[in-house]
Amino acid sequence: MKQRQLGPNGPMVSAIGLGCLSFGGIFGDTTDDTSLRCLDAAWEAGITFYDTANIYGLGRSETVLGQWLRTRRHPAVIATKAGFVSVPHHRIDNSERHLRAELDASLRRLGTDHIALFYIHRHDQSMPIEDVAGTLACLIDEGKIGGYGMSEISPGTLRRAHAVHPVRAIQNEYSLWTRQPELGLIQACAELGTAFVPFSPLARGALGRDIINPETLPEAEFRRKIPRFHGVDWQMNKSKIEDFRAYAHHHGLTPPALALAWVLDQGPHILPIPGTRSADHLADWVAASDITLTAEDRTEIARILPIGWAYGDRYNDDQAGTVERYC
Repeated sequence: MKQRQLGPNGPMVSAIGLGCLSFGGIFGDTTDDTSLRCLDAAWEAGITFYDTANIYGLGRSETVLGQWLRTRRHPAVIATKAGFVSVPHHRIDNSERHLRAELDASLRRLGTDHIALFYIHRHDQSMPIEDVAGTLACLIDEGKIGGYGMSEISPGTLRRAHAVHPVRAIQNEYSLWTRQPELGLIQACAELGTAFVPFSPLARGALGRDIINPETLPEAEFRRKIPRFHGVDWQMNKSKIEDFRAYAHHHGLTPPALALAWVLDQGPHILPIPGTRSADHLADWVAASDITLTAEDRTEIARILPIGWAYGDRYNDDQAGTVERYC
């Protein structure tokens, strides 16, 4: 696995990380043993960067990751997040008291006294980001975290926080079907030396091994609420995805590996974190960092999936309520 640097003064990590959201069961029932097998397979494939959050399964993802770290003794680089208040789920709290308490709880579940990266999961708009950055800088000075980051924020918020203390990483959604970060955020990260960590780089499974059927997803499944997976929008998206899949297969590649290679190709400071709880699915894309796109590949992918090709929004109105919109 090739390596990339995780932000200003950050460690070198695998170019592809592993998102551990699904360990908490958001995409359907799972078992801890399944997650542990996936973690073992990821490590064996050279993945050293693991991303979780306190709300993933209400601590379950962190707990599984902590069990893996204790029993395998791997020197993995860990990132976690805090900021959501679980009840009500969509309230954000970036206060020093809340972030400290949540970080301490995360460290206990992970079985460590230090992590490389701690994000605010969303920005609490009632608090100046400079104040939040000051709190996170104190946590760095105290040795609890190596660096801090933010998720689903705007370039302006990044610049304001970075002026207080360098931001190690920004985590926003980015893939072939979600391109908003190209409108200033990826560029701002490159300028400041901040790592850009795309979540859902495989379009929430739409660019995975098989084309999913949203109608077969469990009623409570997260994607059932996303407009892009509904009705006519999904049928239009499915048609475009089928063309991309055909191009990947023609070149002897799996669709997720090609989609991930495209994300990596957008800049050396980009470290995508595809998520899975399946060792089999991980095998579909884990070699993506070894794929070198040609000029012809870039042109043809742009023809098949041009900027703005996706039909429907990436969130419904309720889901989007905590996201900073800047365009």
